[in-house]
Amino acid sequence: MARVLEMKLDFTAILARWQMLLDGMALTIQLAVITILTGFLIGTACAIARRSKFRLPATIAAVYVELIRNTPFLVQIFVVYFGLSSLGFKFTAVTVAIIALTINVGAYTAEIMRAGFDSIHRGQWEAAECLGLTRVQAYWHVALLPAMERIYPSLTSQFILLMLASSITSQISVEELTAAANFIQSETYRPLETYIVIAIIYLALSLALRLAFWLLGMLIFPRRRRLGTNL
Repeated sequence: MARVLEMKLDFTAILARWQMLLDGMALTIQLAVITILTGFLIGTACAIARRSKFRLPATIAAVYVELIRNTPFLVQIFVVYFGLSSLGFKFTAVTVAIIALTINVGAYTAEIMRAGFDSIHRGQWEAAECLGLTRVQAYWHVALLPAMERIYPSLTSQFILLMLASSITSQISVEELTAAANFIQSETYRPLETYIVIAIIYLALSLALRLAFWLLGMLIFPRRRRLGTNL
């Protein structure tokens, strides 16, 4: 006679450790904000380098982008973690996580930004040259905002994926949200309930981050705000 197993979900023990979840969530947000900013700067610089007429910076940027985009992030974070230790650099796990996340998202951002720069009409570049602008000035004053406006949805989606990928940093003992979940489920023996709660928190963070990017887009792209275009 087959036995019917009744599964009863009990979230009491998980919710009782709300402070641990809150601390993990705060660190996840911190990792995301820092690496979004640093990754955007590195990615934009690499996008410009890949479009450069000079072979050396273009080659270096291309190798970096292809290397990162074709290897797993878990492998990358272990290479950074153990590589820096082997070279004698002593960093905290959080610092290593920021470095690895920045390297990773910088490569993806570079390709997205390069697509944005490539979408700028050639006539705009020629107009910038006629005005006597240097290449750097042309990127800053002519190309940057229009390029960002065109690729903004892809860029924000990549940054949200970055926030979710920060869960992998738990593998090097970074005490972010997933690491907190691992600890809680090992204490409570309630893995299903624990990861249901964590999934809900990640979903809430993703939606909050998407809203934040939407508001930022409405602020920095006034043309779309006037047209009522959704970002």
